Formats: sequence, structure tokens, C-alpha cells
Amino acid sequence: MSNQEPVAVITGGAGDIGKEAARMLGSHGCSVVIADYNPSAGTAVEKELKDSGFNVLFIKTDLLKQNDIINLFSETVEQYNKIDILVNCAGISSRTPVQDITFEEWDTVLNINLRASFFCSQYALKYMVPRKSGCIINIASAAGKIGGVAVGAHYSSSKAAIICLTKSLALFGAPHNIRVNCVCPGPIATAMTDEWGKETNTSFIQKIPLKRYGTPTEVAEVIWFLSSDKAAYITGETVDVNGGLVMD
Repeated sequence: MSNQEPVAVITGGAGDIGKEAARMLGSHGCSVVIADYNPSAGTAVEKELKDSGFNVLFIKTDLLKQNDIINLFSETVEQYNKIDILVNCAGISSRTPVQDITFEEWDTVLNINLRASFFCSQYALKYMVPRKSGCIINIASAAGKIGGVAVGAHYSSSKAAIICLTKSLALFGAPHNIRVNCVCPGPIATAMTDEWGKETNTSFIQKIPLKRYGTPTEVAEVIWFLSSDKAAYITGETVDVNGGLVMD
């Protein structure tokens, strides 16, 4: 592999949005490392993208384990010599009502959605800072701006924190020529929205000015833009991809 090819790490790379982000970055010449907890799904995505001609590596990663996070980045550098792009796409959602959220469920959602995004960024920065180059893209949610409508308070809280984390990391990274931005999707047609059921989905779509859900590809397009040189003067920003559901 040419050392000039960008190397991208995508957590949650076997999920709906993560998979499309991997495909999008791969189609623009990136070598892509897919990190995911699910080995069968990760291996399937790896094979599918390799069959499409992309340079892809799957690394099974449990983001609740520090050693797995360390291994993800050390193995990536061992294979590709560098890390240019990190997409923190891994996350879990829950619709548990406020009064029913347990200590354990709160911790699990916050640890995967927020803590893992921070520590993945921290370890990626260890390799980016010496090279004075890099880009981190965090995936938040419209729920992080307006609160939980079809999701729980712990999920929306974690995504609000991701928006602020993005700004903190952007301030840290800027002197090292490292950009950090955030993508804030609204409802996207994924397995998660399928679980909401027809009644919830129909009601939600009526609140969206464009009257439809977005697609994973539409989110992936924004991820690619923010990771490219076309966004070279953009850092600390949150880009909404929500059909007009949130306008700010």
C-alpha cells in the first residue's frame, strides 16, 4: 500500500451508518479499518468491501475494554504505519423511559457513546500529533440538541456531550493541524428506526420538513466531506443532517 493513501478507522463500522462511511471513504481511496464488537457482522462487511476492491481490515473491538481500544490503534499503525482519520460512529440507543433507567443501563449507554469516543480520540491523537496531521469526526444526534423524542434521556445526554467533546478536542488539536468535527444526524432509515415501529415512524416523519428519513449514504457523504481537504478550514463544527428537523 502506498503510504500516501489516507488511513481511516471507523468504530461501529459494521453498523448501518458505519458501513456506508467505510464504503464512502474507501471509494475515495482510503484504506479503512472497521472496528466492531460483532465479529460476524464485521467480517461480512470486510468481505463485502474487499470484494468491491477496497482496502479493508476488520478488527474486533469491545469499546468497553481499554485494552481493546489500545489494540485497535496499535494494530492499525502496525498494518498501515499511520492513522489519518477517525470516525467515532459506534453507539447504542435505548428508548427506556426516564423513570425506568437503571444505574447499569445509564453507565452502559454513556460508556459506549461518550467514554469510548473520548478514549478512541485520545489514542488516535497519540499517533496524529507527532505527524501534525489528522481528522476526527464524531457522530452525535439531533437528540443531543432537542432531547429524547423517540429515544431515552441517557442516549440524548450522551449525544449532547459528544457535541461539547468535539469542541474541546478541536481546541486541543488545532495547534497540531488536527481538525475535529461532528455530524448530527436526525432520524435515519436504519435498523434502529425500524425498531421504533410504524406508528412512531409515521408520526415522526410528519414533523420533518422534508417529510422523510435520511439515508446512511447521506450521512456518509457529510463524513467524507469533513474528512477531505475541502473542509480544511472547518474545525469544532457540528453539521446537521436531519431534513430540517432541527434548524440552528
